[in-house]
Order: sequence, then structure tokens, then C-alpha cells
Amino acid sequence: MIALLSRLFIKDASNVQQPSVRQAYGVLCGAVGIFLNLCLFAGKFIAGALSNSIAITADAFNNLSDAGSSIITLIGFRMAGQKPDPDHPFGHGRIEYISGLLVSILIILMGFELLKSSFTKIIHPEELAFSPVIIVILTVSILVKCYMYLYNRRIGKKINSAAMSATAADSLSDSIATAVVLVSTLTAHFSGLAIDGWCGLAVGLFICYSGFNAAKDTISPLLGQAPDKEFVQQVNDIVMAHEGILGIHDLIVHNYGPGRVLISLHAEVPADGNILTLHDMIDTVEHELRSTLSCHAVIHMDPICVNDEETERLKELVKGYLWEISAALTMHDFRIVTGPTHTNLIFDVVTPYDFTMPDEDLIKLINDKIHAGNSRYFAVIDVDKQLV
Repeated sequence: MIALLSRLFIKDASNVQQPSVRQAYGVLCGAVGIFLNLCLFAGKFIAGALSNSIAITADAFNNLSDAGSSIITLIGFRMAGQKPDPDHPFGHGRIEYISGLLVSILIILMGFELLKSSFTKIIHPEELAFSPVIIVILTVSILVKCYMYLYNRRIGKKINSAAMSATAADSLSDSIATAVVLVSTLTAHFSGLAIDGWCGLAVGLFICYSGFNAAKDTISPLLGQAPDKEFVQQVNDIVMAHEGILGIHDLIVHNYGPGRVLISLHAEVPADGNILTLHDMIDTVEHELRSTLSCHAVIHMDPICVNDEETERLKELVKGYLWEISAALTMHDFRIVTGPTHTNLIFDVVTPYDFTMPDEDLIKLINDKIHAGNSRYFAVIDVDKQLV
């Protein structure tokens, strides 16, 4: 159904890199989610009233909260698609993450309410009514939620949306929760065991767990998470495809919401190259990154000496010292300044976040190794963190 609707209502549906197409997919899936969840709420509410089951009734209100979540998601996609303005020059893309966080809070609140009702049901159990209609409603609900899980997961991957992926996980959780309710209803009818409250308790815990996971998935990009390795590799491949660029480092990715990515990086270029030619090449790379990956790029040129035997020899020497300390250490921007009494080796060392040695101790250790090899050599070192 989603595939048919997308072909009917989304122009250029295959071009998912465009923010307008992503927005259209989000609105479409949100609208379908609202409709299906309202239908499920109505069916389960009737089934819960007929059977006097707290688990079924609670599951019905869980679907009602899902409809509310779909409304928030739909509004979030619409607001995220607004154009930049003077107060928000990078657009409103992060509203998609905020809407996902609000959905997560609603899910958690609904889970806590269900836990309270279930505890009451455990303390004061009531006999459940049984009807084939109830079984049919619950079975259909499971199938519908499985379908919602499948299309939300597929669209979430297609448009690379954390909010859609969280909605998919929530739909899968709902199908499992409803399956638990179905089992409790059948168990109570055929064995007489009053497990309705306990099943409601399990469903409530599962809903809370899903809510916390969804919150984590939306908070992470708001705080500023590391970029995908695939995206980093694409950037590297595009930049390094140009013959005049010898290497890249200090890649920083600023994510202002899906389709609104800014990147900055340092590109190593030959120090003896023509500055105008190199600048023109860097402009070309920036435009290529924008057209290929839909991101705005700012590239800083780092001139490095090439074909200098002494520089290359000392560079390899320092690499060996770094390897002795840790295989995780790398360096860039290596250059030498030779004077009458000593030679400065100037470079940046890159350490991963799990590297425990303090920067000051690392700088001293490297300097000691270099100075021990030749007392005329001194290191001038800046320590960077491995950003990607």
C-alpha cells in the first residue's frame, strides 16, 4: 500500500536525497500510521470492554498513543522541511529528532500508566469474558502491526531516518505486546489461570523499554554523534579522487538534520604547487561534495613538502616512535624547520578517545624518544582527537 501511495503522491519518489522527498515520505507514513492506529484502537477498545481485560484495554490505549505519536512525527517532518530563516540559518531539520524525542516520552508515560493498571489487576483479578471476535481482533492487530513494522523499517532505511526506524521498532514491540495479550486471553479461557494482570505488566515493561530505546536513538543525533563510516568513506573517495590532493585529515561533520549536513576538512596539497591551480581544485571538490552527498563543504589547504628526502626520513622515523607507543596513534601536517643549533619537527598526533595517556605525558614521551635518537631534534606537537 505504501509503495502504491508513494507512486501516486510523491513526485520523484526515488530521489530520497532531496529534503522535500524525505519530507513527503515522512508525512505519508505518518498519515497511514494515524489511520491504522486509530482503527486498531477502536477494535481493541471494543474487545477490551467485551472481555473485561485490562491487558487488551491497555493495549488499545497503547495504539491510541501510537496514533498521537504518528501525529507528532507528521508535524515534525512538516516543520523540519521549512526553509532556513535569519534565526535558523541552517534550517529546521533537527525538529525531526525533537519530534522523535516527544514520541519516546509519550511511549514511556503510556508504559508507566499500564504498569499501574496491571498492578491493580494483579491485586484484584477479575474474570475475563471470551469471544471469537476478540481473538480475531487481536490476531488482525498483530498482522497490521507487523505490516507497519515492515514498511516503516523499509522507508526508514530508504530515507535514512532515525525517527522512522524508531517507529518501526515501536511497531514491532506493539505486535509482540499484542501477542502476549492474545496468549493471556487464550490461557485464561482454556486453563482458568488469571494471568491478565501479569501479561499487562509484561506489556508495560516492554513499552517502557521501547520508549527508552527510541529516546536514545533521537537524543544521540541531537547531542552530536559520530558520522556513519559509509559517509566518511564517500567523502574520502571523492576528495582523494583528485590527483593534486595527497591526503585528508580533521574531517568534521555537522549534522543539522537529515539533508542538512555541513562538513569541514583539511586537504594536504604540495607546498610547491601553484596556489591558484590548487585553489581552483579545492573549489571543484567542494562543489562535487555538495552535488553528490547533498552537503556543504569547507576545505582548508595544508601545504606539505614533497620529494624532500630529509623530511621523508624524519617523518618515517617519527612514525616508528608512535608505533612503539601505540598502533592507534597517527600523525599529519609533518614539517621540519632547520636552524644552526637544532631542528624542530612540527606535527600533529591523533589519538582515539579511548587512549588513556594524558596529552602532556604523550608529548613528553614522544619528545624523549626523538631527542634520544638525536639531541639536535626537538618536537613541536599538537594532540588532536580522532573525530571519525
